[in-house]
Amino acid sequence: MNQPTVQLYNKDSHKKTFEAAVLSCVQQTEKACKTNPGYVVTLDVTAFFPEGGGQPSDTGTISGIPVYDVQEDDGIIYHTLAAPLTAGETVTGQIDWERRFDLMQHHTAEHIISGLVHKYFGYDNVGFRMGSEAITIDFNGNLDETGIRLMEQKANQAVYENIPIETSYPGPDELKSLNYRSKKELSGDIRIVTVPGYDICACCAPHVALTGEIGAVKITSCQKYKGGVRISMLCGTRALQDYNKKEKSVADISVLLSAKPDEVQEAVKSLKNENQSLKDRLSELQTQILNYKAAAFPKGTASICIFDNEVTVNTLRNYANLLMERCDGICAVFTSLEEKEYKYILASKHMDVRPIGKSLNEAFHGKGGGSKEMVQGSLTGNRESIEEFMINSCSAISIY
Repeated sequence: MNQPTVQLYNKDSHKKTFEAAVLSCVQQTEKACKTNPGYVVTLDVTAFFPEGGGQPSDTGTISGIPVYDVQEDDGIIYHTLAAPLTAGETVTGQIDWERRFDLMQHHTAEHIISGLVHKYFGYDNVGFRMGSEAITIDFNGNLDETGIRLMEQKANQAVYENIPIETSYPGPDELKSLNYRSKKELSGDIRIVTVPGYDICACCAPHVALTGEIGAVKITSCQKYKGGVRISMLCGTRALQDYNKKEKSVADISVLLSAKPDEVQEAVKSLKNENQSLKDRLSELQTQILNYKAAAFPKGTASICIFDNEVTVNTLRNYANLLMERCDGICAVFTSLEEKEYKYILASKHMDVRPIGKSLNEAFHGKGGGSKEMVQGSLTGNRESIEEFMINSCSAISIY
């Protein structure tokens, strides 16, 4: 049985390279491996952090071979590599430092935010996810915009203070008297991560050495979630990239609207109001056109079937209501969305249109329904076949 792995990241979270002896190498089958099939390697020491504490495992290389998964079980750390190593050989490990540092920035910022929310509002962190786009934190209470911005401001104050991050392994007696955050019951040696003045939490993951290394802390969104809230947060380089992306969007919009960047909000409001006015005017004109179209049929007209692609889906019902006032039989209106794709409406004040609607759907793979007076739906077929169906289904129907 392999000996417990010496965890170098606990002693120095900034260690990027290390030398180690290979203790074992076992080929992993595709079925058993969580990610890709490869070779599971154990070392006497490692700087690779295994997945845990809400933080993904490190990636990097060992003797130039890619490491794409790291797991821990009973003190032994298992590295999954793309190629084998030989037991007994000395190897050099290289951490993907850019990725590791990014994860440490965000994880340490999560501690600060969670500690602040607990301090100011008494809420607990009940969920934590580190994604490639942003990290999310779930709290079991509500935060409004004022509270969110206060937490953001306080977190950045912690960054400005450049506070050293402390880690410790207190004994059982000291642990009992220590007021620390933890998501679950823990056993064995408990690692406590402290951001003095902001948070004390049990955590196994590596963190930055000083809060100043976090860079900017930006809460990008907050939404209600399971009786509380879920916030999304970005730090450091990711926060800067997000700012640059949004800054470019505002600049592009300002050019399109011929407005200064700090005036785009008002310009968009003005454009939205103008657009709504145009929609209202368009609706009025469409209603006028429908009235003119319907007026072309004298009152007392028998059943009619109209194919009119100028009638929009949103105005089909209005058109049918107008035609019902002038038609003693059935009025049917079809408008084509694409070739052989039709939206339709059947309406009548004098008979039940549901049987014809049902037969129409059966004949043309359609779907839809409605009331005795009006049925609407969609179907697939060519105009000639639909015309033939309507002629056979309705006596004295005229096709337009």
